[in-house]
Amino acid sequence: MGSVNIRPFLSYLFVVVLIFAGMGIIILPLLPLTERIIGGFSLLGGLIVFMVLIINIFEKYIKPVQSASRVADELVKGNYKARTYVSYFGEAGKLSNAINVLARNLQEITLQEKMQESQMRTVIDNMESGLMLIDEKGYVHLINRKFLQIFEGEPKDFMGFLYYDVLDQERIHKAVQEAFLYEEKVKDSFTISGQIERKSIEVVGAPIFNEKQVLNGAVLVFHDITELKKLEEMRKDFVANVSHELKTPITSIRGFAETLLEGAMEDIQLRRQFLEIILKEGERLQALIYDLLELSKLEKDEMRLEYQNIDLSSLVEELLPVIKQQAVKKQIDLSIKLPDTLEIVADADRLKQVFINLLNNAVNYTSDNGKVLLKVSEKLNHIEITISDTGIGIPDEAQSRIFERFYRVDRARSRNTGGTGLGLAIVKHIVEAHHGEIRLESQLEKGTTFIISLPRKPEYSKGLF
Repeated sequence: MGSVNIRPFLSYLFVVVLIFAGMGIIILPLLPLTERIIGGFSLLGGLIVFMVLIINIFEKYIKPVQSASRVADELVKGNYKARTYVSYFGEAGKLSNAINVLARNLQEITLQEKMQESQMRTVIDNMESGLMLIDEKGYVHLINRKFLQIFEGEPKDFMGFLYYDVLDQERIHKAVQEAFLYEEKVKDSFTISGQIERKSIEVVGAPIFNEKQVLNGAVLVFHDITELKKLEEMRKDFVANVSHELKTPITSIRGFAETLLEGAMEDIQLRRQFLEIILKEGERLQALIYDLLELSKLEKDEMRLEYQNIDLSSLVEELLPVIKQQAVKKQIDLSIKLPDTLEIVADADRLKQVFINLLNNAVNYTSDNGKVLLKVSEKLNHIEITISDTGIGIPDEAQSRIFERFYRVDRARSRNTGGTGLGLAIVKHIVEAHHGEIRLESQLEKGTTFIISLPRKPEYSKGLF
């Protein structure tokens, strides 16, 4: 009978046996000897009949009800796997079946709720925005993984606390207060200091209402807009820098042209000097526009790279005469270390731009009698290009920005070398388009080394990157 309580069954059985035993003790002595045997068998038969009836009643009615009661207790405790004794007789059978159906339904509902809760938790935790849920009293009830990343904490630091005790930002307090006060969505932004850098955060607060339209709390969504702010600053800097770079040659061209028109044209020597300056500034303006167009092409997703098998050593040898000519003028020792042959799959014209830009920079920013080294070596599945010089070097604070468009460590000297301020930005885009990497090592007044790593056979599809 398992865990079913058999005490009632034993009690009933004991009472029946006791009654029939009493009847036998009282009645049998009063009967003649021959009738005593008949009477004894009659009592025994009656006892057996009663025992069969009791067992039948217990199995069909009492046992199912007890089992149903036990399962009901388990369901109340939350154990929806419990099942009752199945009876196929009368109302007790219906009760057993109903209890089992209820248990199965509750188990299915619980499993569905757990699955939905797990899915909801997964969605919330994988949101790209931070999430915080507070009740009408201001206690924090829910946060997600992105929220913890933004505020750099653990769940125990926030859960169950009042929001204004765990968040110091006044803008957040204001957003919550306005959401409760005006019962509508509010938006604000603020900055917080992270372990590495300051973060720009946008917070959106919205009130939560129950089915009776009574305010029940608020949900706060935090968007990390640090990168958007950086892009906005870069856009502003780019516009300002382009305007500044274009203004200088245009002002010079216009100024010298006006001077010539006002009478300086009559002086042959002065006229020639001014025209040479105008030509030089025009060439600088042309170079700037060309580099801007090149950078625009490189930044477009549809730009195609013309991949082909090229011998990198031969490609470098083609460029050396121009670079050597500049190096000889400044008496710079230009050293080249190349393997005899080195095959690579790449865009030859784009790689020429990389070498020309970096070698020109190395020569231009190295003092007379300095040294410039170009070294190409073969690794396992990639090649490494190293261009180093003994030039003026780059300060530590400028090294992280050296690949930005128009960024110049020394603006006056950069212009004197004829640079547009876009060369390194172009180099970085070309290297990344080939699925490579570029980094630099530099010490002020000791020199700079650019190290480029390119895959020998980059993965590409239809020449697109």
